[in-house]
Amino acid sequence: MPLNDQVLGTNADGSKNEDYCMYCYKDGKFLQECTMEEMIEHCAQFVDEVNKGLPQPITKEEYIGQMKMYFPHLKRWQKSLAIGGDTPENPALAGVKDLIARMSDTLPIAYISSVDNEGYPCTKAMLAPRKREGIKVFYFTTNTFSLRVAHYKANPKACIYFCDAKGFKGMMLRGTMEVLTDAASKEMIWRKGDTQYYPGGVTDPNYCVLKFTATDGRFYSDFYPRSFVL
Repeated sequence: MPLNDQVLGTNADGSKNEDYCMYCYKDGKFLQECTMEEMIEHCAQFVDEVNKGLPQPITKEEYIGQMKMYFPHLKRWQKSLAIGGDTPENPALAGVKDLIARMSDTLPIAYISSVDNEGYPCTKAMLAPRKREGIKVFYFTTNTFSLRVAHYKANPKACIYFCDAKGFKGMMLRGTMEVLTDAASKEMIWRKGDTQYYPGGVTDPNYCVLKFTATDGRFYSDFYPRSFVL
């Protein structure tokens, strides 16, 4: 529904609310207390009205599928899609925290992405994280003089991705990447045998640590994507 002045909802002071329509929001309050899933079911009954404006009609099932992908990004529902911390977890995300941890701990390869100096995303396969703190902080090893490190020093925005091809599951986390070169961080994730990559040992100047801190993410499982915040 286009949010024009005729259909905008109202705030508590009577002013127009730019985020919600009058059918959902009035006087600073939602008119319906419901879950995201209940709202999707409510909206699905209007598929015939939706089809009036489409060149190619869609089925009710297709409409529901589209809403399941789109609704988690809407302001009303984003705040309830949380994992971890003191925020009550949404039942729709049951098991996601354990799934992220399991994929991180068992999959041999992770993919990390950076932004280059022209603004393009660049993705690279990496060995699995050496260490993690819950599902929010992950540590990787890499070369100090690598292109990836140069990207993160210029722009810390990053994402990491875990892919379980056999189970057809994907997990993406967005956040920031720090480049750590202090002795404590390097020693923390150093492992026996790393000298094959860094002949100079733990003090090798070409050995450094990437620390990724997640802010939000999205996972795909059972043909159903879900977004969440951390």
